[in-house]
Amino acid sequence: MLGKALVVVIVAASIVVGTGYLLSENNRFGFSWDTKTAGGEDQLKPARPGSPPGPSQAAAGFEKYPPSDNPVGFMLAKVADQYAQSVRYPPWSVPLTEAQAKGYQGNRYEPVALPLGNGGQFTVTLDKFRFTRGEDILVVASLQGPQVMGYSLQATLEHPESRDSVGSTTLEQDGQTGYYQGSLTTDEEPGEYRLIVEATVDGKPVRHASSLTIEPYLGDFEGLENTYLSNNNLVIPVSFSPQASGFYALSAQLYNGQQPVAQLQAEKRLDRTSGTISLKAHGTVLANKSFDGQFQLRNLQIRQLPAQPGDRTHYAFGPDDGYSFEPPDLDDLNDTPAVNPESEQRAALLKQLADKF
Repeated sequence: MLGKALVVVIVAASIVVGTGYLLSENNRFGFSWDTKTAGGEDQLKPARPGSPPGPSQAAAGFEKYPPSDNPVGFMLAKVADQYAQSVRYPPWSVPLTEAQAKGYQGNRYEPVALPLGNGGQFTVTLDKFRFTRGEDILVVASLQGPQVMGYSLQATLEHPESRDSVGSTTLEQDGQTGYYQGSLTTDEEPGEYRLIVEATVDGKPVRHASSLTIEPYLGDFEGLENTYLSNNNLVIPVSFSPQASGFYALSAQLYNGQQPVAQLQAEKRLDRTSGTISLKAHGTVLANKSFDGQFQLRNLQIRQLPAQPGDRTHYAFGPDDGYSFEPPDLDDLNDTPAVNPESEQRAALLKQLADKF
């Protein structure tokens, strides 16, 4: 057994050493990754010894950026730099790109297309994923392909576990658009539900299933109070009248025109006598930048946090158009990183680990 273990260790060491040599700058063998598009020749072939690297090889950086002697240290140093950059911003005020802005929109329904034969599709679309109890659920469906379709579809709302139906409606085809439309009520208890839309295609039943949630009524957004500067923050007080006392978390996106600026969030206990949550945009996302005109607060989402473990988190959403406001003079804000001793200690620890390699 000892001999076999020794052989395994020797083989593993040989592989590591050989790989390291092939990747080292002392290796005189070149590789060409150029591909051929015609003539039936091999797509990959070794380059002639001593020949200069091809365009693909130079672009990949084999000669310009040789592998580090300490890859673990290199990766740790890179992670330390990225972490140190990210902790410049407080967690409740982070910069926002256009791609991130789309991802943060929390009440979007992504249409699901069910493939049919001969390239056809059965698609169901909702205007959102979370509905407040009492709202109507507008269901729009489309059937595309060479198949023979029925003139109406059946939509049913059911519990996902028991499959018990809590409501149904008929989707009628619109003569101009060809879409099937109908609506369901949401008077049921808050929770998760499945929407089943059934169609008849070529004389056979086809079922399309998608998910949605019904949320309780949490209260009403009542607009913004006057904004002001405090402790290197632009403070944006949001008025919300809660239906019940409890802890709430508010998030929103700060825009200047069509330019996303920051993702903001805050938590606070609210009751019927105090319904204001202040969002703060830190100086690191606003200072030394050029902004024109009014700011907008968009995609407001408020969550009622669970009162005890096991309770559901409930959601409500602000007006579709959001709120516009004229900010105070932002010249007093500065790009000083937020002070977070715990995050600074973690960044220092990562740097120390990187320096040990």
